[in-house]
Amino acid sequence: MIVQLSSVRSAADLDGKDASDNMSGFARNVSAMLERTEYRRCDKGEDLEDIYRLRYKSYRSNDMVPDNENQTIYDELDETPNVYRFGVYIDQVLLSTLRIHHVTLATPMSPSTKAFGDIVRPMLADGLSFICPSRFASDPEWSRIYPQIPYLTLRLAGMACFHFNAPYCLSTIREDHAGFYKRIYYSEKISEPRAYPGVFNKVVLYRADVNAIRERSLSRFPFFRSTPMEQRMLFDTPHAGELAPLTILPTAKYYREAA
Repeated sequence: MIVQLSSVRSAADLDGKDASDNMSGFARNVSAMLERTEYRRCDKGEDLEDIYRLRYKSYRSNDMVPDNENQTIYDELDETPNVYRFGVYIDQVLLSTLRIHHVTLATPMSPSTKAFGDIVRPMLADGLSFICPSRFASDPEWSRIYPQIPYLTLRLAGMACFHFNAPYCLSTIREDHAGFYKRIYYSEKISEPRAYPGVFNKVVLYRADVNAIRERSLSRFPFFRSTPMEQRMLFDTPHAGELAPLTILPTAKYYREAA
């Protein structure tokens, strides 16, 4: 997973100041930002070019990847049959992006399998499946203004876990970014650091047990909630003759209104 996480660290630090008192206030701030957020599944054309350019802008600002004349970040995992690529728009401006792979024995392609195949493939052989979020990138200028961006973006990974009924979420990340995943997703480290093609930093593999943390996470972060309809709109393939929705609006607010 190639990530830009300066905003993740600032958001996580804010969370850590007082988890019992201040986190509810932070959750309200994220929920308010969610009202201005739209998700767009990017499958072709300018949408894809936009998120590939955003990756490059984000990673270069953190000196994570070498310069390239195309000023885009793209690899073969962007074309696998189990890939989902998203843009996250706030006030109709693209501010972040996330790539998700639904990893099964039949479709094992993902960053986690690529870097840690000796760990992941035996689990797949045992009948397990995973969600593997990667290529999280956010606009470096806007990230300084909105520390909520990582939560709004990684909300997609949780929805994928629920939609595909995946018991685990695997994150291939830099070691210095692990604090967010341990604090927010209670992820555990299951590998040693390894090199990853195309980036300067070594990566490690973290695993979150979805069923074990689900209620605790949703209680602490109610903006992670979503309706089955939102999940289907994000991840289902339209039937023949149907058009995919251009953008999908978050549905967490409906849980708040019903409470």
